[in-house]
Order: sequence, then structure tokens, then C-alpha cells
Amino acid sequence: MATGEKSGERILFQLKTRGPRTAAQLAERLGMTPMGTRQHLAQLQQEGLVHFEEERRPVGRPARVWSLSDKAHGRFPDGHADLTVEILAAVRKSFGASGMDKLVRARTREQLALYKRKLPAKGPLEPRVKALAKLRSEEGYMAECKRNKDGSFSLVENHCPICAAAELCQGLCAGEIELFSQSLGKGVRIERTEHLMEGARRCVYRIHPQG
Repeated sequence: MATGEKSGERILFQLKTRGPRTAAQLAERLGMTPMGTRQHLAQLQQEGLVHFEEERRPVGRPARVWSLSDKAHGRFPDGHADLTVEILAAVRKSFGASGMDKLVRARTREQLALYKRKLPAKGPLEPRVKALAKLRSEEGYMAECKRNKDGSFSLVENHCPICAAAELCQGLCAGEIELFSQSLGKGVRIERTEHLMEGARRCVYRIHPQG
């Protein structure tokens, strides 16, 4: 990969995982010059991968705040979205809502069995949440664990590889809180604070230690 292409990919990754940013913020984060960053953004804009909005500031000229385009989101893992949607549509047509629910329950059972095999069964909560984030990243969710000031942890999923499927079958993500809760074991309370299906940029789960 050429240096310019690599820098462009780094910019796209930052916009995906950190949300809208100015060229100056991207330059500081990536250790690039502001001029070089703007040149890469101009190239990405020409390719239809980014766009900007003018954001007014108290002093000076408005700042350009850059975001990913829909086309750019398509460059990240999609879990074979088209095929998955076709299969789910066929299941719904052939077996109805009850058949779809049965399929979702079976998938959740398999996920839970896998997570329990791979996640630490005991120990401090933070390593367990980090292990869950790593596992979710391996599945394409671009997940990370963040420690909050109140002692809780945030499981942040910057991408949803099953987004198209979840729009057709919302049961695919409806049970994730229970899945995470059972995977992490007793002594946790989980709430979803941001949800892609409700218009957020990402999904965020806050995990509170209890007991």
C-alpha cells in the first residue's frame, strides 16, 4: 500500500472510531501536518468517502468538520450483508415470525456458548470486558473497552457487521444486553447508552460492577 493510501486509510479509521473531526484534530491524533491531512481529506472527498459540514465557532471562521460518507462505511466489514439479508428474508417467508425468533434464539445460544469458552470466568471486571471487546472486534464490531470515572466500563462498538440484517430482523441485537450479562457473569449491570438502530453513530454499552 502506498504511503498516501495508508494515510487515507488511517484517516478513515479515525473518523469511523472517533466520529466527526476537523483536519487539525485528525492531524494531531495521527502525527501528521495539518496541510498534509487536508490534502488527504480532499482526495478522500473526491473519491466520495468523506464530506464536511461548516461548524460556526465563537471566534474566527467556521471550521470544517469531516465525517464518513455512506460509501466509506461500506469499506468496513459487513458480515456478508447481502447474503445474510436474503437468507433472513427467506426464513421469514418460509417459516414466519416464529421461525425467525427460533433462528435468533439458536444463534444467541451459540454465541453465549462461544463467549463463555473464550472469556475469563472469574477475576476483575476490566480484563473480562477487555476480553469481550477483543472477541467482538474479531467478529467485526471494531470494539473497545473504556474505563469511566465512576468505575464503570463502556463497551464501544464502532461498527456493526450485521447492520443490514439487524434492520430486517431487530431480534438479532435486541438480546445483546442479556448476552453480554450472561457472558460476563454475576455482579454486573448493563445498559445500552447509544444504539445504531436508533440513529446513533455507534453502539455503546455501559457496564456497572455490582456487589
